[in-house]
Amino acid sequence: MSQLPEIIRDFERVSAEVVQKASSFQAAILADVAGRRGTMNARVAPVHHDMKLAGPAFTVEVRPGDNLMIHAAIALAKPGDILVIDGKGDQTAALMGTLMLSACKKKGLGGVIVDGAIRDKLELLELGFPVFSAGFNPAGPTKFVPGRINHPISCGGAMVNPGDLVVGDADGVVVIERAKAPAMLALADRKVADEAARIEAIARGDTASKWLPAALRAAGVLKEGETL
Repeated sequence: MSQLPEIIRDFERVSAEVVQKASSFQAAILADVAGRRGTMNARVAPVHHDMKLAGPAFTVEVRPGDNLMIHAAIALAKPGDILVIDGKGDQTAALMGTLMLSACKKKGLGGVIVDGAIRDKLELLELGFPVFSAGFNPAGPTKFVPGRINHPISCGGAMVNPGDLVVGDADGVVVIERAKAPAMLALADRKVADEAARIEAIARGDTASKWLPAALRAAGVLKEGETL
């Protein structure tokens, strides 16, 4: 039986049309319509709250504190790809900094998500390139340990397959399975319309949640026929 290569070069990406549409939604909207699944741990956050990203996942797995395979990933990734890096949540050494992230921007990548530490925060704020990480550390990485590229990974506690849709904003990152992404966007359209209607109702003074009494009865807080 042949063994999968450590580096997988070819895989199916979520379509450019889906990415463009997804970029118009908040990560929170997509997380809701996806059944509140696929969100990364809050430790994975944007370097600046204005940073946003949307695109197909280009997955990388590394050993804590070693960025050898991230260099290989930058060389292989295509414009629009989002590097999604499983750094095991380690924050004892930075996996990326200004030099590598400048290369990502120059190549036209859509952004970088690192479940690990990075560095050069002030310079990254000036770079104008979306970066999400689990923290910062001035210590540099090693470049000795092999890893894997474009295999399934866990990043921030979320399962990510190469080609999946990833969307990130000030609230964090959500991952949508590639095959499910088009259907999720149709649901997101409906969710946005419903929330807009609710905001209008609140502005008119209707602050009561219609679903709340039934939910409280189901939880045993209210008796049948009892109201707040």
